[in-house]
Amino acid sequence: MSANKRTVQQYMDGFNTTDHQKILDCLTDDVVWVMPGTYHHEGKAAFDKEIENPNFTGTPVIKIFKMIEENDIVVAEGHVTCSFKNGDILDAVFCDVFEMRDEKIKKLTSYLMQISITNPTA
Repeated sequence: MSANKRTVQQYMDGFNTTDHQKILDCLTDDVVWVMPGTYHHEGKAAFDKEIENPNFTGTPVIKIFKMIEENDIVVAEGHVTCSFKNGDILDAVFCDVFEMRDEKIKKLTSYLMQISITNPTA
């Protein structure tokens, strides 16, 4: 596995354990995180606030299906489940495009598609 892919894997592992420092260590200081139509964050402080989004509770479960790399771009495709504070469960697939600099994430563009939202207590 390349150094850039290892960084992306470490980043995902950090989310799976809600380890802020592990995630932040994968980022450049001037990191940009974009989810088109939803948000645009710049810098580690803004990124850090989004790690534990106030709409969710607990730790997400993220599984990567594949990673593809060319030059300093890594694309990760996978699946995420997480719990909303109201008890609903988000079940979604994602495609994240990581632009790398010196084996760190300098820009992340996230595309997320909900498969379903369920409420197991309803």
